[in-house]
Amino acid sequence: MVGAGAIGAFIAGALARAGVDVTAVARGAHLAAIRRHGLRVESDLGRFVARFAVVEDLRAADAPFDALLLTFKAHQWPALLAQVAAATTERTTLVTLQNGVPFWYVRQPPLAAVDPGGRIGAHFPDERIVGAVVHVSGSVPSPGSVRQSGGTRYVFGAPSGDGTARDDAVAALFRSAGLDAEIDAAIRETLWLKVVNNCGLNPISAATGLTIRALLADPAAFERARRLMVEALHVGRALGLRADVDVDARLAYAARLDDVRTSMLQDRDRGRELELDPILGAVIELAERHHIEVPALRATYAELRWPANPSRA
Repeated sequence: MVGAGAIGAFIAGALARAGVDVTAVARGAHLAAIRRHGLRVESDLGRFVARFAVVEDLRAADAPFDALLLTFKAHQWPALLAQVAAATTERTTLVTLQNGVPFWYVRQPPLAAVDPGGRIGAHFPDERIVGAVVHVSGSVPSPGSVRQSGGTRYVFGAPSGDGTARDDAVAALFRSAGLDAEIDAAIRETLWLKVVNNCGLNPISAATGLTIRALLADPAAFERARRLMVEALHVGRALGLRADVDVDARLAYAARLDDVRTSMLQDRDRGRELELDPILGAVIELAERHHIEVPALRATYAELRWPANPSRA
């Protein structure tokens, strides 16, 4: 589990509780607390304490692995690429459980926003990858603990759209831990629809400081999020993806879910770098390639990049 934040730690804990041999990458006080006391989990699976190996660097673990589940923020790839590459062989499956457009989504030419120079893609061909869409929320209330909500649905699929033994193995692994896993032959389309939601909800929550339910109840914030989602859908249509998407229905559905703080809002509150490029930056780059105007996406990217994004301040 490369990244033991809210989502990664929960998955690691669920798998470890089911008897899977798990190693997780964590940092600082969170790592120390898990080592000392195990991971305390409050979730839709109940409350429990899970124990598993935890390291600060994959190169210190007993590699190679059958699978690497990537739950770190996609903009953190430069810092983790050497570790991930060193821990893989041809038999290792790479599962991308991240927000935004993954590095494998567009290979030629690679997207500078997520894979500058194609350095990530050069290590990991499509045949070793399982794409994933996460329909789960979570937070880390204190070091060594995680709180999960919003169901346990995870969608998996090969970049090619063809069913593979790797897809089946990953889904079976998750099901063994009591998680709701499904195979999706249209993972590219499903992933893009998640990106559409991310484009609207994540940046506006970070810009306004509002949780999802409060954001969607605020007319001005709602309209900003809606405008961003519509622009992202226009880009998706240029990629040949679904055009019959009801944005208002998607927002209405989001309003019925748990009143969560988006991952981008959590990062903003903690003074961390925001995952702007994998979400907004990649969509803007694709819009440029297809000559589509996306003024709202550009304006929101600029607003959060400076001075709100602490990494740029």
